[in-house]
Amino acid sequence: MTFQRFTTVACAAAATLGFVLPDSANAQAWPTKTIRFIVPFSAGGANDLMARAAAEGAGKVLGQPVIIDNKPGAGGSLGADLVAKSAPDGYTFLISAAGVISNSMIKKSLPFKDDDLVPVAMIGLAPSVVVVPKSAPYNNLRDFVEASKKGQGFNFATAGTGSTPHFVAEMLNVKYGAKLQPVPYKSGSESTTAVLGGQVEGTSEASIIALPHIKKDGKFKPLATTWTKRISAYPQLSTAVEQGFPDLQIAHWAGLHAPRGTPDDIMDKVAAAVDKAMRDPAAAKKLKDVGIEPIGGTRPEFVKFVDAERKRLGEIVKAAQMQEK
Repeated sequence: MTFQRFTTVACAAAATLGFVLPDSANAQAWPTKTIRFIVPFSAGGANDLMARAAAEGAGKVLGQPVIIDNKPGAGGSLGADLVAKSAPDGYTFLISAAGVISNSMIKKSLPFKDDDLVPVAMIGLAPSVVVVPKSAPYNNLRDFVEASKKGQGFNFATAGTGSTPHFVAEMLNVKYGAKLQPVPYKSGSESTTAVLGGQVEGTSEASIIALPHIKKDGKFKPLATTWTKRISAYPQLSTAVEQGFPDLQIAHWAGLHAPRGTPDDIMDKVAAAVDKAMRDPAAAKKLKDVGIEPIGGTRPEFVKFVDAERKRLGEIVKAAQMQEK
């Protein structure tokens, strides 16, 4: 082969490689600028607090700032839609919650498809706590469920259709014969006020919101936590599983989802950074002290969790006819 012929072939090969491998090259250089975590809820809640802890820790690992951008609305769908339609370049992620799984099962329509968002990493969770007013005569979840079966049943406050408290009520109804009528409020704080004011018999709320009313002002009586383990910040409260409700397992969790098409190696780097952040002793203690359990883990582990939750929650949606009419 002549030198001229070699040069022509080499240039053609280089041009071809430069055309087909930009994503790989970008992924190797990533990140080169600020990363954005979209929180689809207002500031101050469990999802937001977990997002901020993950952003701070992951930013240190990745060497670039990670900022929080709160985009509340439509039960989390507004922020989810924004991320689903974002460029899959590794600079925009959704701080996901259970709604990213259940909204498409419940809502009449969504502006994006489930597979437009890809699971990346688990951050942590705030175990849910079934609570009643301090004056209520029930001392555990079994007493509450059995009492609800009498007469008209109980009103149970929720943060809206498809919220975690809604699922708690329907799990108890479907699996254990409780008679709980979900009463939707606009937020967890409103449903908390409804319980404290005696408008409803009980609710299920994230540990970070429930614990101050249990430990500090004593206005709530906790009946059970609905996660698989006891709450680190309040270990004296038994789980629903321990009390004989093995199918009542649900929490207010936060994870990361990315727009479909985001390179795998970028998502792996993000998952590893979040995992390292959640394993930091100082960050873990800060979260546990307010009732949040740091989780972390690998991307495949989070994918497995999301798939299992989709199947499990889907069964409850169907059995309880939770779909919007």
